[in-house]
This record gives sequence, C-alpha cells and structure tokens, in this order.
Amino acid sequence: MGANRTFRDTAPHPIRAAEWAMPASAIEASERPRERLAAHGAGALSAAELIGVLWGTGTRGATAVDAATDALRRHEGLVGLARATDVELEAVPGVGPVRAAQLAAAFELGRRVVADWPQGRWTVRSPRDIGERFVPQMGFLEREELRVVVMNTRNVVLRMVTVYQGNVSSSLVRIAELFRDAVRLNASGLILVHNHPSGDPTPSPDDLRLTAEALAAGRLLDVQVLDHLIVAGSEFVSLRDRGVAFDRPS
Repeated sequence: MGANRTFRDTAPHPIRAAEWAMPASAIEASERPRERLAAHGAGALSAAELIGVLWGTGTRGATAVDAATDALRRHEGLVGLARATDVELEAVPGVGPVRAAQLAAAFELGRRVVADWPQGRWTVRSPRDIGERFVPQMGFLEREELRVVVMNTRNVVLRMVTVYQGNVSSSLVRIAELFRDAVRLNASGLILVHNHPSGDPTPSPDDLRLTAEALAAGRLLDVQVLDHLIVAGSEFVSLRDRGVAFDRPS
C-alpha cells in the first residue's frame, strides 16, 4: 500500500456559503416558482417565491428566492418590507435600485387594489365596513393622514378624499376643509378616518377635540358627522363605538 494517510488528510474542506447555494439551473423545473405559479396559481407560492418571480433571475451564488428570503428576514416579514425605504431595501445584499423599485411598484399596486375595492359605490352599514377598508390602506403609513368618507342619505359612499397629510391636529386642521366635498356633492353625512403611525389606535385628547369641532360644524352645515375612526397597525377604533354622541340632536 502507499504512504500512510492521516484522518486530517481525508477530511472534507469546509463548504463556503456561495458554493452551498443551489443555482436556479439545478432546481427541478417543476419546482421553480414561475412554473409552480403557472401550474398551481399564485396562492400556492410563499411570499419569498412571489418576490422571486417578480425579480426573475438570481445573482451570483444565490437565486432570486434566496435574496427575497433574506430581505424578508431582515425586515421581519412582508409588512416591514412594504414599509422599508428605497435606501433600506438597496442595503440588502442582492437587491439594488432596480429590485427596490420593482418591490415599491408591486406594493403600491396592492394598495391601489385595496383602495379601489369594491368597484363602484358601496354602502356603509357599520364601523367595521370602514375599518376593514382603511386598515390595509392606512394602518402602516409612516405619517398621519386624515381622510373623509362622504355619503348620501342611504349611507352610500359618494367620495373618499384625503384632506390632510402630516400632523393631524385640531389646532392645524381647518374644519371647513372636512366639509368641502360634502357641501359640493350635497351629501347628507360623512365619516372621518385618520391614522396613528405610533401603532396605538387609542383616541387622544386632540382626536376628541377635532371630533367635537367637526360635530359642531356639521350641525351648522346640515351635514351629519356619523363617526371618526382611528386606524393603527392592523386595528381600528370607532369613536362612535366608544360612546361619543354622533347622532344629530332632536
């Protein structure tokens, strides 16, 4: 036999991460995200796989799904990824400005789908009808927005308008702006909706003051203020449900 060989001589070399990553060409065709989407529909894919389809090809040593998985991990899921800035996204290895722009466009399309659903006019029957619509739109915004939902006598929504962006405070909001579209449309009522970027939907004293001022103005203009919803994260609070008297006095 030849020269003696030690155990150390036969030990495998450490595998580098880049060598461990499986190239896209090595994945069975039926298991690639794009093929799985075509065969089973988008609902069968994970968030990372859907982003991988959006991004297309991978980078050196990693697939597009690998890069998407890393991005989701760094931002603690889809919600965090949707809130990330371009700079934060581009800092993720394998993303860069083009993929960051693709993600931003995809998330914005999703928001617009929610904003446009259901198509046509819709009826408000309870605070939940408003909450379920506006939580996806406003729950994770990083700055405050105040929106007005304008309705007719049957509580059919005629228009939804954003009247303020930034600091929504009773000392800064011009109450007349809240009623501008309602007066133009000869509407009978409206609902106020605004968000708390802090993630806590608990009404503040300033929220209550703004509500009181809007109620007083609505009685003068003959436009009922039916509710004021505060949205934060995945939750909402209805001031009407909290006992604030929104009904017109007899």
